Amino acid sequence: MSKYSLRPKAFILLEDGTVFFGKSVGINGTATGEVCFNTGMTGYQEIFTDPSYFGQLMVATNAHIGNYGVNDQEVESAQIQIAGLICKNFNFEHSRPAADESLFEFFEKQNLVAISDVDTRALVSYIRDHGAMNALISTEIDAMESLQQKLQKVPSMKGLELASKVSTAEPYYEGDPSAPIKIAALDLGIKKNILRNFVSRDAYVKVFPYDTDFETMSAWNPDGYFLSNGPGDPEPLTGPIEVAKQILAENKPLFGICLGHQIIALSQGISTYKMRNGHRGINHPILNLETKKGEITSQNHGFAIDRDATENNDNVSITHLHLNDDTVAGIRVNGKPCFSVQYHPEASPGPHDSSYLFDQFIQLILDKKK
Repeated sequence: MSKYSLRPKAFILLEDGTVFFGKSVGINGTATGEVCFNTGMTGYQEIFTDPSYFGQLMVATNAHIGNYGVNDQEVESAQIQIAGLICKNFNFEHSRPAADESLFEFFEKQNLVAISDVDTRALVSYIRDHGAMNALISTEIDAMESLQQKLQKVPSMKGLELASKVSTAEPYYEGDPSAPIKIAALDLGIKKNILRNFVSRDAYVKVFPYDTDFETMSAWNPDGYFLSNGPGDPEPLTGPIEVAKQILAENKPLFGICLGHQIIALSQGISTYKMRNGHRGINHPILNLETKKGEITSQNHGFAIDRDATENNDNVSITHLHLNDDTVAGIRVNGKPCFSVQYHPEASPGPHDSSYLFDQFIQLILDKKK
């Protein structure tokens, strides 16, 4: 009999009191956060290490998680960022020769609470009907009543600033110092593959902590600026919003992804809102309004910018729309070398439909240098 055969019961407790049961994968404890789901059929390692998921309990809609193990080169940050995992089938054994370890070993090293054998279809259906909410997962079956009180104290994602929890503490560099292009990146929860995309395009990147002011960033004399993805509500990030305003005032090239996109919108007086259910998956359809081409994209966000406010703002043009719900997926600041998108062009979930955005930003910088 496998050592994983006899696993204790575990449960999910939603803030409205609803309970779903499952089994522990073998790491005891309790984890809290906002419950959300990702519809991707692959890429679980990238999801679990994406800083944008900090503070969230992840429900995997794919039935099998862990089947290809973990590869040390396929992380988006130095550690697991999700608060906990909920899945249907957790695979303790893996069949991928390139794997460095099993997913269970990866979780065990970082003490991540995960539960399996959950009716994830029923759970996701419930979340879709009732909206995103706080929850907890636990192996402490006998402590459900006291844990319910603990859950009531978990703060809402609305109004929650989380960039400070995932940003670098000190500046660092990526790429070749002799590269012809210098990009200053504000780390709100940056993914490693974004940096790889800049470096592969002959750029040298200096990554700054989330609370760095414009004077400090500009002292490095960069050719362009980047505002990264990240977790939490964008509205409390008054410092980065002011940085975006100053970059635009100086007419410097600026590119934003996800949280960075929302920061740029806020700098132009466009409001943001918390979505009933966010966009999290690797097959989200986007229409580029400028080229009239469709893109299949990777997305991970629970906040969006207000479409009416964007359409009524003379300083900004909408460049991309999400075809499932017509939310704003990209903007351009009129008369400025600045654009942003609400999805992840670096993720390349099979298609590389959106990688042109990095080329577009590099071209903006080169045009400005001329």
